[in-house]
Amino acid sequence: MATLGWSRSYPGAMPYNVMNFGAVGNGVTDDSQAFIKAWNAVCGDTSNNPTLQVPQGKTFLLQPTSFQGPCKSSNLQVQIEGNLIAPEGPSSWKGKDRRSWLYFANVNGFTVNGNGVIDGQGSQWWNLCSDDATLSNLHISAPESSPNTDGLDISASQNIHILNSNIATGDDCIAINTGSSQINVTGLTCGPGHGISIGSLGKQGEAAAVEEVHVKNCTLNATQNGLRIKTWQGGSGYARKITFNDITLTDVDNPIIIDQFYCPHEQCSNETNAVKISDVSYTGIHGTSITQDAIALNCSRTVGCDNIVLEHIHIASSNSKEGTYSTCINAHGKCDDSVPSVGCLK
Repeated sequence: MATLGWSRSYPGAMPYNVMNFGAVGNGVTDDSQAFIKAWNAVCGDTSNNPTLQVPQGKTFLLQPTSFQGPCKSSNLQVQIEGNLIAPEGPSSWKGKDRRSWLYFANVNGFTVNGNGVIDGQGSQWWNLCSDDATLSNLHISAPESSPNTDGLDISASQNIHILNSNIATGDDCIAINTGSSQINVTGLTCGPGHGISIGSLGKQGEAAAVEEVHVKNCTLNATQNGLRIKTWQGGSGYARKITFNDITLTDVDNPIIIDQFYCPHEQCSNETNAVKISDVSYTGIHGTSITQDAIALNCSRTVGCDNIVLEHIHIASSNSKEGTYSTCINAHGKCDDSVPSVGCLK
């Protein structure tokens, strides 16, 4: 579910309120055709900033709908003040294209804004698997200050390829969660955001299973974290066979971090169980860090991390007057040609 948190008025804009095209807005009646009619009117308007309006206080049920261009105005707006909801659950999508819900194509100079809610009603889909998918040339953005706006969340999926994409957001650019394997991320530009994350895993004692994740030829710009593996205390299972190759960093906070004490709350209980992290390699990681602690391998004190490999690492401080250093808790493996050096990996 996405909440739109900004609103703007456009002087001279021609408003096209979906209610004037037959929409009902009771959350039960299918309003798809009314939206298409309103879109066609907006798309055909030659004035400056024609605006499709979704009014406040209404909930509009939309089936999978395609909004096609090209449009005659180069400054088309969609202002969402009400709520948009998708059909509820997989059974409601029988005979429909499950690959997209609201699809905009061949539209230039297009802005979506408002204080409304876009609710894909995704909870019934979360336990379904997605396999053998390729996502390429994506451009995903949200304000840097927007909470819980992960670019891509991957769970219970196998053989996923993410290629040549740009993600700027207020949370993880990509988060890879339990049940995922053979995940390949190549040519991603990330930032702002919280970087590329494995996890969080093991919340409330859950068993994690993540393996064969490969990230290469990516760039991170001014992200709050870089390459992160994060697990809660008390979990079980594994995160293993993970590689990060040829990554460029620019002014990144926490460039390389394993955090097995992940706790976004003020206080979490100490637990002895932990997700087992092993067979993780970082090769050809270079760039600048805004924190001096450029490499932090904070593994479980009872379970530990095994076969952590760092090779050809060069992370300098963004402040030329400062150096960088590493910290470790119960991490084991090897390190070769690394700045900063990682003394615990022997």
